[in-house]
Amino acid sequence: MREIRYREIAADLKARVEAGEFAAGGVLPSESDLTKTYDASRVTIRRALEALREQGLVDSRQGFGWFVAVDRVRQNLAQLSTIERELAERGVVAERQILDFGFVNANAHVREVLGVEQVLRVRRLNLADGVPFARVTVWCPADLGAALSRADVAAHPFYELLPVTIGGATQTIAAALAEAADAKLLEVPVGSPVLRCERVTRDAEGEPVLLSVHVFPAHLTEFVVDLPSPTGLSLVE
Repeated sequence: MREIRYREIAADLKARVEAGEFAAGGVLPSESDLTKTYDASRVTIRRALEALREQGLVDSRQGFGWFVAVDRVRQNLAQLSTIERELAERGVVAERQILDFGFVNANAHVREVLGVEQVLRVRRLNLADGVPFARVTVWCPADLGAALSRADVAAHPFYELLPVTIGGATQTIAAALAEAADAKLLEVPVGSPVLRCERVTRDAEGEPVLLSVHVFPAHLTEFVVDLPSPTGLSLVE
């Protein structure tokens, strides 16, 4: 008896995933492309993908499409820490690839936040077990970053390198869409959902010493906040 068509397609897609054709967290071809590849209806393709989702092999997100299932990168926002440290505690291998390193004139926004004209700008790609999970750009006042090298920022977080005591940070998180350059780096479709985080880090005297922008693929990332007692706290339910 001939196997039901959607099961055949699910089995083939599973074999392709297990063979490494699509990396963990990697995007699958669109449903439209899969209908052409397998000469099947959209309903049949959807049933095949749903069958793989039930097995925990793939998942989907609104506005993003289907991708190979992977544990999300999770960061606790209740403490000032690096996401690499949290990954290491979970046994995940974190890696930084430095894309740009140099001293430049501050743009208007950086100048407004840090109050300086010259900055060290570092742009990097962060990976977790080889999967890209963030594009990060960091700006540091030139005098604080004068002694730093490309190798330094590849091996250590700025918090460990700056000659100041870190006092705290303010982080703003917003939804955005992946622009072409970030989409290529993060291996996601152009226009797919991302989380854009801007962090201003201050020293013990309250002076801004770092400005950083982090762009995360929305399907791979989640942020966790432990809320205190609701006394005096306004919650939206």
